[in-house]
Amino acid sequence: MAAPTSPDLRRWRRHLAAERAEAAVYRDLAARRTGEERDILLALADAEGRHEQHWLDLLGDQVGRPRRDARTAVLGFLARRFGSVFVLALAQRAETRSPYDADRDATDTMAADERIHAEVVRALAARGRQRLSGTFRAAVFGANDGLVSNLALVLGVSASGIDNHIVLLTGVAGLLAGALSMGAGEFVSVRSQRELLDATTPNSAGSESLAALDVNANELALVYRARGMSVAEAESHAAEIISGRATMPTPSTDDHESVGTALGAAVSSFLFFASGAIIPVLPYLFGAQGISAVIIAAVLVGVALLGTGSIVGLLSGTSPLTRALRQLAIGYGAATATYLLGLLFGVSAG
Repeated sequence: MAAPTSPDLRRWRRHLAAERAEAAVYRDLAARRTGEERDILLALADAEGRHEQHWLDLLGDQVGRPRRDARTAVLGFLARRFGSVFVLALAQRAETRSPYDADRDATDTMAADERIHAEVVRALAARGRQRLSGTFRAAVFGANDGLVSNLALVLGVSASGIDNHIVLLTGVAGLLAGALSMGAGEFVSVRSQRELLDATTPNSAGSESLAALDVNANELALVYRARGMSVAEAESHAAEIISGRATMPTPSTDDHESVGTALGAAVSSFLFFASGAIIPVLPYLFGAQGISAVIIAAVLVGVALLGTGSIVGLLSGTSPLTRALRQLAIGYGAATATYLLGLLFGVSAG
């Protein structure tokens, strides 16, 4: 085997540092988990250890001092401080972007491992996403609606040339009206969704009737036929339950968890809409006027939109930058349209 070149050594050391950092992330996450989830994370850390050994074997006595991988170092910090679904989402993205498919010195097994690791982390992250999806959805939508709608309202009114205090009152009114509307809408929406789930969830009380069923008529089979089984499958499954070889399924709470509570969604939506809607009002609260107030409001809202877009990107395991820019474009597009409309009305009135 030919002696490794300097670029080879640097690349191997970079991979070694990344593997060590990723293993540390999984161990840090495992320390905050219990049961099966903890075992899975420790198994991932062991797998990264095998990859680490591959690069150690290639480097031999030229290991040197591998530079820390900045991306995984950040993940490790977040894992130690929070251990949340955000870290798993970031780890999922890191595994998906593994360079081993294109690296001639990484084995096919290592490349396959990384692809499987991405799916394992995706499944772990999905549990956390499901637990917070109802309230988080209301929070993100509330904040974005507050930012975009009130910025558009404030800029549209400001562009028409009316007095500063009227712009301020309009912004505060928009904040309260929007927050109350969002909160009430989310409460009704989530409450209705939970009621629909309750109406369609199998009733566990049905199992109490098993002992009195007519075995020959086997009414239980009708239940499974109504749920989509064929006649043969339904009769076979019902017979197993009646004979005691199987049990009636218990109602699942997963769907209810993913929807969240009506009150939690309403409160989150109200608070986050208000927190978003107050931002474009701030320059007017502190006495800014005219074009300077417009620019300050637009900049503040732009920063907030970039933040919420990045969070959505992180949680979804996609590019935070892409999601951030998309949020920014949508917000600024709406604000620009209303600002131009305000200018038009201002000119017409003049």
